[in-house]
Amino acid sequence: MAVKKNGLGRGLDSLLINTDVSIDDIKEDHNIDNLKRIAIDKIKRNKKQPRKVFDEEKIEELAVSIQEHGVIQPIIVRKSGKDYEIVAGERRWRAARQAGLTEIPAVVKELTEEQNVFFAIIENMQRENLNPIEEAEGIDNMVKSFNLSQEEVGKSIGKSRPYIANSLRLLKLPEEIRDMISDGSLSAGHSRALITIDDIDKQIAIAKKIVREGLSVREVESLCKGEKTRRRGKPAKRSPKSNDVISVERELKEIFGTKVLIDNTGKHQTIQIECYNIEELNRIIEMLKSL
Repeated sequence: MAVKKNGLGRGLDSLLINTDVSIDDIKEDHNIDNLKRIAIDKIKRNKKQPRKVFDEEKIEELAVSIQEHGVIQPIIVRKSGKDYEIVAGERRWRAARQAGLTEIPAVVKELTEEQNVFFAIIENMQRENLNPIEEAEGIDNMVKSFNLSQEEVGKSIGKSRPYIANSLRLLKLPEEIRDMISDGSLSAGHSRALITIDDIDKQIAIAKKIVREGLSVREVESLCKGEKTRRRGKPAKRSPKSNDVISVERELKEIFGTKVLIDNTGKHQTIQIECYNIEELNRIIEMLKSL
């Protein structure tokens, strides 16, 4: 990762550690690359943990597995006063406590506060199943906490810039809809369709209709498109775009990393570059300046 901001110059690679080690190698009085057993009561959860919702049924299943096989993969912690704070592996820690363990294998890392936040977010997004809202909040935290661009965040977690932009757009939805996404009532696909509706009351009404009637994403997209058409009136007919124009639009989309539309049907030809927030607008302005 090429990000070197706010004390993160060492990069993510220096924070990661291979934990594929036999549990038999972990002895109470023997450390391997800061890997040791720590009393569970001396470990506290990470307040900056991006995951807000834990599936209690899955934790119970993991607890049963831990009772039979033990903790196969160590958690990652950092020192916090006389105790330790979880950097990654809270679900395993919760399950181990539920299983009645008094100790848990852990890798102790020396991390600054910023590195702790960064590592927790990336570890969750790469290895855990965050719901779309938790993921969006984690991305938003990375952007705001470390002054990263959407492109830099995308490279850090292996996602495209449009994926990052679409994820952040979910945070613009009203809280009632965000709660539906968090509990799994609505998918990210449903939510992206709802974003196209400007009226909040309409958004909530359609969201409830989705849950009530079990609408597919395609059905919701058609419903939202029809709602926009009714609000704007019947659209004027346009001549179909030539293959050359479509080809140029695709090429520009690859260059700018966002949707580009070319209108050459009137007296004045226009190019429209879509931006979803001020950071994206500034990024595109800088790209245009450099041409």
